Amino acid sequence: MRDIMFLLLGAFTLGSAALDARAVPAGGVTKAGSMGKSTMRVAVCQILAIDGDREGNFRRIEYALETAQAGHADIAAFPESVILGWENPDAHRMATTIPGGDSDRIAALARKFGLMIAIGLDEKDGEHLYDSAILVDKAGKLLWKHRKLNVLPELMDPPYSVGKPEGIGAVDTEYGRIGVVICADTFVDAYAERIRELKPDLMLIPYGWAAEVEKWPEHEKNMERLVLSRANMWKCPVVGTDLVGVMMHGPWKGQTYGGGSVVADGSGNVLALLRDRDVEVCVVELPVMSRNK
Repeated sequence: MRDIMFLLLGAFTLGSAALDARAVPAGGVTKAGSMGKSTMRVAVCQILAIDGDREGNFRRIEYALETAQAGHADIAAFPESVILGWENPDAHRMATTIPGGDSDRIAALARKFGLMIAIGLDEKDGEHLYDSAILVDKAGKLLWKHRKLNVLPELMDPPYSVGKPEGIGAVDTEYGRIGVVICADTFVDAYAERIRELKPDLMLIPYGWAAEVEKWPEHEKNMERLVLSRANMWKCPVVGTDLVGVMMHGPWKGQTYGGGSVVADGSGNVLALLRDRDVEVCVVELPVMSRNK
Protein backbone atom coordinates (compact mmCIF):
# COMPACT_ATOMS: atom_id res chain seq x y z
CA MET A 1 0.00 0.00 0.00
CA ARG A 2 1.39 3.36 -1.01
CA ASP A 3 2.68 5.74 1.64
CA ILE A 4 0.51 4.49 4.46
CA MET A 5 1.46 5.11 8.04
CA PHE A 6 -0.26 5.77 11.29
CA LEU A 7 0.51 7.81 14.38
CA LEU A 8 -0.87 6.82 17.74
CA LEU A 9 -1.83 9.85 19.78
CA GLY A 10 -3.45 10.29 23.16
CA ALA A 11 -7.19 11.05 23.23
CA PHE A 12 -9.58 13.99 23.18
CA THR A 13 -14.67 20.78 21.20
CA LEU A 14 -17.66 23.13 21.17
CA GLY A 15 -18.64 26.20 19.18
CA SER A 16 -21.63 27.51 17.35
CA ALA A 17 -22.30 27.74 13.64
CA ALA A 18 -25.20 26.04 11.91
CA LEU A 19 -25.09 23.33 9.28
CA ASP A 20 -25.92 24.30 5.74
CA ALA A 21 -29.69 23.85 5.79
CA ARG A 22 -30.05 22.74 2.18
CA ALA A 23 -31.76 19.42 1.48
CA VAL A 24 -29.81 16.35 2.56
CA PRO A 25 -28.75 14.11 -0.37
CA ALA A 26 -31.10 11.17 -0.84
CA GLY A 27 -28.85 8.43 -2.18
CA GLY A 28 -26.49 7.75 -5.04
CA VAL A 29 -23.45 9.99 -5.52
CA THR A 30 -23.29 13.72 -4.80
CA LYS A 31 -20.43 16.04 -5.78
CA ALA A 32 -19.14 18.32 -3.04
CA GLY A 33 -15.71 19.27 -4.30
CA SER A 34 -12.87 18.14 -6.51
CA MET A 35 -9.85 16.13 -5.45
CA GLY A 36 -6.64 18.06 -4.95
CA LYS A 37 -4.48 16.04 -2.55
CA SER A 38 -2.41 12.88 -2.77
CA THR A 39 -2.78 11.85 0.89
CA MET A 40 -5.20 12.42 3.75
CA ARG A 41 -4.94 11.95 7.49
CA VAL A 42 -7.92 10.38 9.26
CA ALA A 43 -8.25 10.61 13.04
CA VAL A 44 -10.03 7.56 14.45
CA CYS A 45 -11.73 8.97 17.56
CA GLN A 46 -12.50 6.05 19.90
CA ILE A 47 -14.15 7.88 22.79
CA LEU A 48 -16.24 7.18 25.86
CA ALA A 49 -19.96 7.90 25.47
CA ILE A 50 -22.39 8.00 28.40
CA ASP A 51 -26.12 7.63 27.78
CA GLY A 52 -27.98 10.93 28.06
CA ASP A 53 -24.84 12.92 28.95
CA ARG A 54 -25.05 15.32 26.01
CA GLU A 55 -22.74 17.97 27.45
CA GLY A 56 -20.20 15.46 28.70
CA ASN A 57 -20.20 13.63 25.40
CA PHE A 58 -19.70 16.89 23.51
CA ARG A 59 -16.81 17.67 25.81
CA ARG A 60 -15.23 14.31 25.00
CA ILE A 61 -15.81 14.92 21.28
CA GLU A 62 -14.01 18.23 21.66
CA TYR A 63 -11.05 16.67 23.45
CA ALA A 64 -10.72 14.14 20.62
CA LEU A 65 -10.83 16.90 18.01
CA GLU A 66 -8.08 18.77 19.84
CA THR A 67 -5.89 15.69 19.56
CA ALA A 68 -6.88 15.14 15.92
CA GLN A 69 -5.97 18.72 15.07
CA ALA A 70 -2.62 18.37 16.86
CA GLY A 71 -1.97 15.30 14.71
CA HIS A 72 -2.65 17.34 11.53
CA ALA A 73 -5.72 15.27 10.66
CA ASP A 74 -7.97 16.15 7.75
CA ILE A 75 -10.95 14.00 8.81
CA ALA A 76 -12.16 12.96 12.26
CA ALA A 77 -14.21 9.74 12.45
CA PHE A 78 -16.40 9.05 15.51
CA PRO A 79 -18.55 6.11 16.70
CA GLU A 80 -22.30 5.44 16.55
CA SER A 81 -24.89 7.45 18.55
CA VAL A 82 -22.08 9.16 20.39
CA ILE A 83 -24.05 12.16 21.68
CA LEU A 84 -26.97 10.48 23.48
CA GLY A 85 -25.91 6.83 23.54
CA TRP A 86 -26.97 3.92 21.35
CA GLU A 87 -30.37 2.32 22.06
CA ASN A 88 -31.12 4.93 24.72
CA PRO A 89 -34.93 5.33 24.96
CA ASP A 90 -34.47 8.85 26.36
CA ALA A 91 -33.29 9.85 22.88
CA HIS A 92 -36.95 9.83 21.79
CA ARG A 93 -37.36 13.09 23.72
CA MET A 94 -33.77 14.36 23.67
CA ALA A 95 -32.73 13.96 20.03
CA THR A 96 -32.81 16.89 17.62
CA THR A 97 -33.45 17.25 13.90
CA ILE A 98 -30.75 17.22 11.22
CA PRO A 99 -30.00 20.03 10.54
CA GLY A 100 -30.73 21.07 14.10
CA GLY A 101 -29.29 21.41 17.58
CA ASP A 102 -26.77 18.59 17.83
CA SER A 103 -25.72 18.54 14.19
CA ASP A 104 -25.30 22.33 14.23
CA ARG A 105 -22.89 21.94 17.14
CA ILE A 106 -20.92 19.38 15.15
CA ALA A 107 -20.80 21.85 12.25
CA ALA A 108 -19.43 24.50 14.61
CA LEU A 109 -16.73 22.09 15.77
CA ALA A 110 -15.78 21.32 12.18
CA ARG A 111 -15.29 25.03 11.59
CA LYS A 112 -13.42 25.59 14.82
CA PHE A 113 -10.91 22.81 14.22
CA GLY A 114 -10.79 22.90 10.43
CA LEU A 115 -11.67 19.22 10.16
CA MET A 116 -14.14 17.16 8.17
CA ILE A 117 -16.18 15.15 10.71
CA ALA A 118 -18.04 11.86 10.34
CA ILE A 119 -20.12 11.03 13.41
CA GLY A 120 -23.07 8.93 14.51
CA LEU A 121 -25.91 10.74 16.29
CA ASP A 122 -29.60 10.17 16.97
CA GLU A 123 -32.00 12.17 14.82
CA LYS A 124 -35.59 13.18 15.56
CA ASP A 125 -37.91 13.65 12.58
CA GLY A 126 -41.50 14.20 13.69
CA GLU A 127 -42.47 11.12 15.69
CA HIS A 128 -39.58 9.12 14.29
CA LEU A 129 -36.19 8.51 15.93
CA TYR A 130 -33.38 7.53 13.58
CA ASP A 131 -29.93 6.16 14.29
CA SER A 132 -28.13 8.46 11.86
CA ALA A 133 -24.65 9.48 10.81
CA ILE A 134 -23.47 12.65 9.11
CA LEU A 135 -20.44 13.83 7.18
CA VAL A 136 -19.68 17.54 7.62
CA ASP A 137 -16.93 19.43 5.80
CA LYS A 138 -14.41 21.85 7.30
CA ALA A 139 -16.74 24.80 6.68
CA GLY A 140 -19.57 23.10 8.58
CA LYS A 141 -21.51 22.14 5.46
CA LEU A 142 -23.57 18.95 5.68
CA LEU A 143 -22.26 16.71 2.89
CA TRP A 144 -24.12 13.52 3.69
CA LYS A 145 -26.63 11.96 6.06
CA HIS A 146 -27.26 8.23 6.42
CA ARG A 147 -30.08 6.63 8.41
CA LYS A 148 -29.30 3.17 9.73
CA LEU A 149 -31.12 0.31 8.03
CA ASN A 150 -30.38 -2.71 10.22
CA VAL A 151 -31.64 -1.21 13.48
CA LEU A 152 -32.05 -4.31 15.73
CA PRO A 153 -35.61 -3.38 16.79
CA GLU A 154 -35.66 -5.84 19.69
CA LEU A 155 -33.25 -3.65 21.67
CA MET A 156 -35.49 -0.61 22.30
CA ASP A 157 -39.24 0.07 22.64
CA PRO A 158 -40.24 1.90 20.58
CA PRO A 159 -37.33 1.03 18.28
CA TYR A 160 -35.39 3.23 15.93
CA SER A 161 -37.17 3.93 12.67
CA VAL A 162 -35.60 2.26 9.65
CA GLY A 163 -33.83 4.14 6.88
CA LYS A 164 -34.30 3.38 3.20
CA PRO A 165 -31.87 1.18 1.22
CA GLU A 166 -32.01 3.63 -1.66
CA GLY A 167 -30.57 6.19 0.78
CA ILE A 168 -27.20 4.41 0.71
CA GLY A 169 -24.86 6.75 -1.10
CA ALA A 170 -21.56 8.58 -1.25
CA VAL A 171 -20.24 12.07 -1.85
CA ASP A 172 -17.32 13.24 -4.00
CA THR A 173 -14.94 15.37 -1.92
CA GLU A 174 -11.39 16.67 -2.09
CA TYR A 175 -10.40 13.36 -0.48
CA GLY A 176 -12.18 11.22 -3.05
CA ARG A 177 -15.59 9.58 -2.93
CA ILE A 178 -16.59 9.00 0.70
CA GLY A 179 -19.41 6.75 1.88
CA VAL A 180 -20.99 6.43 5.32
CA VAL A 181 -23.10 3.60 6.72
CA ILE A 182 -23.59 2.47 10.33
CA CYS A 183 -22.46 -0.61 12.26
CA ALA A 184 -24.95 -3.47 11.62
CA ASP A 185 -25.64 -2.16 8.10
CA THR A 186 -22.32 -3.80 7.21
CA PHE A 187 -23.75 -7.21 8.22
CA VAL A 188 -26.13 -7.22 5.24
CA ASP A 189 -24.71 -8.41 1.92
CA ALA A 190 -27.29 -6.55 -0.16
CA TYR A 191 -26.30 -3.24 1.43
CA ALA A 192 -22.62 -4.06 1.01
CA GLU A 193 -23.21 -4.79 -2.68
CA ARG A 194 -24.93 -1.41 -3.10
CA ILE A 195 -21.84 0.24 -1.61
CA ARG A 196 -19.54 -1.73 -3.91
CA GLU A 197 -21.47 -0.45 -6.93
CA LEU A 198 -20.87 3.15 -5.81
CA LYS A 199 -17.09 2.61 -5.99
CA PRO A 200 -16.18 4.60 -2.87
CA ASP A 201 -12.60 5.68 -2.27
CA LEU A 202 -13.09 5.68 1.52
CA MET A 203 -15.75 4.30 3.86
CA LEU A 204 -16.27 5.83 7.31
CA ILE A 205 -18.37 3.57 9.56
CA PRO A 206 -19.47 4.48 13.10
CA TYR A 207 -19.84 1.35 15.26
CA GLY A 208 -21.49 0.57 18.58
CA TRP A 209 -19.88 -2.86 18.95
CA ALA A 210 -21.12 -4.32 22.23
CA ALA A 211 -20.92 -7.68 23.99
CA GLU A 212 -20.98 -9.25 27.44
CA VAL A 213 -17.92 -8.41 29.53
CA GLU A 214 -16.53 -11.93 29.37
CA LYS A 215 -16.53 -11.90 25.56
CA TRP A 216 -13.90 -9.19 25.37
CA PRO A 217 -11.30 -8.88 23.92
CA GLU A 218 -12.17 -11.75 21.56
CA HIS A 219 -15.28 -9.85 20.39
CA GLU A 220 -12.95 -7.26 18.86
CA LYS A 221 -11.79 -9.92 16.41
CA ASN A 222 -15.33 -10.29 15.04
CA MET A 223 -15.45 -6.59 14.19
CA GLU A 224 -11.95 -6.72 12.76
CA ARG A 225 -12.84 -9.64 10.47
CA LEU A 226 -16.00 -7.85 9.30
CA VAL A 227 -14.22 -4.59 8.50
CA LEU A 228 -11.40 -6.37 6.68
CA SER A 229 -13.86 -8.41 4.64
CA ARG A 230 -15.86 -5.36 3.56
CA ALA A 231 -12.71 -3.39 2.74
CA ASN A 232 -11.57 -6.19 0.47
CA MET A 233 -15.01 -6.30 -1.17
CA TRP A 234 -15.18 -2.53 -1.68
CA LYS A 235 -11.51 -2.17 -2.69
CA CYS A 236 -11.05 0.93 -0.59
CA PRO A 237 -9.84 1.82 2.91
CA VAL A 238 -12.44 1.39 5.65
CA VAL A 239 -12.40 3.15 9.03
CA GLY A 240 -14.54 1.40 11.66
CA THR A 241 -14.73 3.49 14.83
CA ASP A 242 -16.13 1.88 17.98
CA LEU A 243 -17.26 3.28 21.31
CA VAL A 244 -15.94 2.72 24.80
CA GLY A 245 -18.53 2.42 27.56
CA VAL A 246 -21.48 0.41 28.86
CA MET A 247 -25.01 -0.10 27.53
CA MET A 248 -27.39 1.29 30.15
CA HIS A 249 -30.83 0.28 28.83
CA GLY A 250 -32.79 -2.58 27.30
CA PRO A 251 -32.08 -6.30 26.99
CA TRP A 252 -28.38 -5.67 26.40
CA LYS A 253 -28.03 -3.55 29.56
CA GLY A 254 -24.60 -4.09 31.09
CA GLN A 255 -22.90 -5.09 27.84
CA THR A 256 -19.75 -3.16 27.11
CA TYR A 257 -18.38 -1.33 24.10
CA GLY A 258 -14.81 -2.52 24.02
CA GLY A 259 -13.12 -0.23 21.54
CA GLY A 260 -10.79 -2.09 19.20
CA SER A 261 -11.53 0.28 16.32
CA VAL A 262 -9.92 -0.82 13.08
CA VAL A 263 -8.60 0.75 9.88
CA ALA A 264 -8.20 -1.47 6.83
CA ASP A 265 -6.69 -0.85 3.41
CA GLY A 266 -8.45 -1.69 0.16
CA SER A 267 -6.99 -5.18 0.11
CA GLY A 268 -8.40 -6.08 3.51
CA ASN A 269 -5.18 -5.66 5.50
CA VAL A 270 -5.02 -4.08 8.95
CA LEU A 271 -3.48 -0.63 9.04
CA ALA A 272 -4.35 0.25 12.63
CA LEU A 273 -6.02 -1.36 15.63
CA LEU A 274 -6.95 0.83 18.56
CA ARG A 275 -6.82 -0.03 22.24
CA ASP A 276 -8.87 -2.70 23.93
CA ARG A 277 -11.47 -1.08 26.24
CA ASP A 278 -9.82 2.31 26.45
CA VAL A 279 -10.13 5.69 24.77
CA GLU A 280 -7.70 6.60 22.03
CA VAL A 281 -7.27 8.85 19.01
CA CYS A 282 -5.21 7.33 16.20
CA VAL A 283 -4.25 9.38 13.13
CA VAL A 284 -3.80 7.28 10.00
CA GLU A 285 -2.31 8.58 6.76
CA LEU A 286 -3.97 7.16 3.64
CA PRO A 287 -3.53 7.76 -0.07
CA VAL A 288 -6.28 9.77 -1.74
CA MET A 289 -7.64 7.30 -4.28
CA SER A 290 -8.89 8.28 -7.73
CA ARG A 291 -11.11 5.46 -8.98
CA ASN A 292 -13.83 7.90 -10.03
CA LYS A 293 -11.85 10.56 -11.87
